[in-house]
Amino acid sequence: MRAFRPSDGLLGNQEIAARTNLPKPTISRLTYTLTKLGYLTPVPRFEKYQLAPAAMALGYSALANMGIRHLSDPYRDQLMRETGGAVAIGARDRLSMIYFGQSRSELTVGVLLDVGSKVPIATTAMGRAYLWALPDEERAALMREIKDHAGPNWPKVRDGIERSGECIAKHGFAMSAGEWHNDIHAVGVALKLNDGTGPYAFNCGAPAFKFSEVLLKNDIGPRLVAMVRNIETALTGSVARGPQNKENPKKLRSPGGKVARIAEGIR
Repeated sequence: MRAFRPSDGLLGNQEIAARTNLPKPTISRLTYTLTKLGYLTPVPRFEKYQLAPAAMALGYSALANMGIRHLSDPYRDQLMRETGGAVAIGARDRLSMIYFGQSRSELTVGVLLDVGSKVPIATTAMGRAYLWALPDEERAALMREIKDHAGPNWPKVRDGIERSGECIAKHGFAMSAGEWHNDIHAVGVALKLNDGTGPYAFNCGAPAFKFSEVLLKNDIGPRLVAMVRNIETALTGSVARGPQNKENPKKLRSPGGKVARIAEGIR
């Protein structure tokens, strides 16, 4: 089922076998079973399959159980309105981060990702924030996987990851300015919970012409850090005051009561 991507319509056994590196006879048995269980819908005319509603229900059930997604909704929405960027929360899926919550408006041009979209850990602000939030041993193991996947590009990828670690140590957020896509600039901040889940990571991104590197460092990054700190405070049951940037003294206020009620249910 992981072989199906958001942009896919139909996939045949041969395509699924190529994506999963499993033998075609194995894939045939799996697609037969998943069809019987209602997770795949066969399209006999093309000898292919598409994900059935039951498969989508699994994803929505998982989203419903991620209280942090609902908790962060008003915070993400407010930061989106104040910055004009797209604001998302994601979790790890192998060597990628998968979006499970996003705030984006019709004015957020150039950022077409949505819930269910994946971005690489190694070259994105969200992924790098997640990476540096891991315990040392887990981060080292993930770095080895990234190295194997990057191949000859590893030195460049490693340098970007190391720069992000320095940025987090100094400013509290990771940056990716044209390192994933040439025209996308973003910052990322990790969120660690005490319930054994996560870490998760947030990002705020926009086209490069809208978010310059200077703006990322002096305004967008500090705002995202403050937003995540407010969410952490909401999880403890109190209400935090938002960020204040020296160059741009706008505040990101806590959305208040609604968040406190949600937090009470997931603490």
